[in-house]
Amino acid sequence: MKTNVSSTLPTLVLMLFALFVQAVAASAHASLNGSTPADGAIIESAPSHFTLVFSEPVSPLGLNLVRPDGTSTALKNFELRDTTLQVLAPEKLSRGTHVFTWRVVSSDGHPIGGSVIFSVGEVSAQAPMVEEQADWAVRSGLWMSKAALYIGLFFGIGGVFARTLLMPGVTAGSAIVGTAIVIGFIGAVFSLGFQGLDALGTPIDRFGEPIVWSTGYATTYGTTIYVAFFGFLAAGASLALDSKAAAEAATAALLLGAGSLALSGHASAASPQWLMRPAVFLHAAAIAVWIGALAPLGLALRRGEHGAARALTRFSKIIPAFIAMLVGAGVILAIVQIDSPGALLDTAYGQVFVVKLVLLAGLFLLAAVNRWKLTTPVEKGDERSTQRMARSIALETLLALLILGAVSTWRFTPPPRVLAAAAALPATLHVHSNKAMADLTITPGKAGEVAVSAIIMTGDFGPLEAKEVTFVFSNPDAGIEPFRRRAEQPGDGTWRADGVVLPFAGSWAVRVDILITDFDIARLEGKVSIRP
Repeated sequence: MKTNVSSTLPTLVLMLFALFVQAVAASAHASLNGSTPADGAIIESAPSHFTLVFSEPVSPLGLNLVRPDGTSTALKNFELRDTTLQVLAPEKLSRGTHVFTWRVVSSDGHPIGGSVIFSVGEVSAQAPMVEEQADWAVRSGLWMSKAALYIGLFFGIGGVFARTLLMPGVTAGSAIVGTAIVIGFIGAVFSLGFQGLDALGTPIDRFGEPIVWSTGYATTYGTTIYVAFFGFLAAGASLALDSKAAAEAATAALLLGAGSLALSGHASAASPQWLMRPAVFLHAAAIAVWIGALAPLGLALRRGEHGAARALTRFSKIIPAFIAMLVGAGVILAIVQIDSPGALLDTAYGQVFVVKLVLLAGLFLLAAVNRWKLTTPVEKGDERSTQRMARSIALETLLALLILGAVSTWRFTPPPRVLAAAAALPATLHVHSNKAMADLTITPGKAGEVAVSAIIMTGDFGPLEAKEVTFVFSNPDAGIEPFRRRAEQPGDGTWRADGVVLPFAGSWAVRVDILITDFDIARLEGKVSIRP
């Protein structure tokens, strides 16, 4: 089986680079589920609080209010309640359009930010501008340092474990394994600084400031780096020790390295964590053992080192168990993260996953050829088969590096499970008058067919026995004139209309007509934002 590496490598590298550009450009993580005021809302009076509801718990990094005149006020008073962040608003907000900007770090260690635009009384003739542009220097640094960290964890720590416990007597690959550990250590250090820059949303020229590093360490990713540091130290100690002590240090390094990845990241933050964190740990440990063994084994075979064939035999017998662990844990992670087959092509995360699967398929194919076609001749001392296997292992190593580069872009992509949860969230609206009020819920809060329900009360929050309720929707900007949908009472205290079609995203005008008596009707009007 002959592979033209020189023609394949440029194509794979270009594909990986394009994937990185797309993933970084679409950077987002845990989603904002809703806000009060809603984005785009026009409210009659200034709010006393701003409320943000997220898909998972967050910690604030920066909260600001940009007023209609362009001046900015930092908001320091806030309260966290699980996934809800309530921020005290400044007093005496003027009429016009305001921009509430926020930046938080989620439980997976990834920062996210955004803005909520609302108007008090009326929309300003010239609304304040708040632009958030991707800092490519910071994000490129994040990607490279993350890839370097993975090289250290999988080729370095994994290599130490494989050489010490799976291939005793093999001395080849010490320099490569040691270099990988150093690369991983350096990558871990730099990634902490880049994490701080990204968390604060500040440019790379602030890289050396203490606040940047303390912020990076304060995220859950800081815990990952802390544990990984001890893993690298244990791996380095194993290289310097002999026999039993080396084996103990290598085992500790593997446990620490795989465990560090289970402490932060998209998958570790997913539910149920009793399943996801162990799955991340087992997946990472299995990858480390497999990938870590490649360089030492390939070099030992290429150099004809004494004991290389015996190491190959031992590796061939043990590695299927680790591959089974890798695949089993990977399937669990994929099922939870991908959410639906369509997300494989419709989301940046899914596209990265497809690229990983393609590269992994090539890796499995090479491993199968090595296991079922070349291992026996190599064990018998066939020189030609030995050199073929050494070249095949070199190609496996290359594919493994590309896989690590691909999965490093997951730092910039939200898992489909998060996107699906956000897409299913309702849009809500509270409308109030002296006669009546209504809490309106549109599910899901995105363009298409939706269900509309409302809780109807009197103007002073008392029960209201309405004779009839009608929902009226319009979208003048899209050329949609008002259309009516009569609501029914399903028996749960609400009024509901199913099968309502809101064909476009954007700001929709909503009116709730409440027939109180045959001669008395209350009309409540407001606007609701519908997502694409």
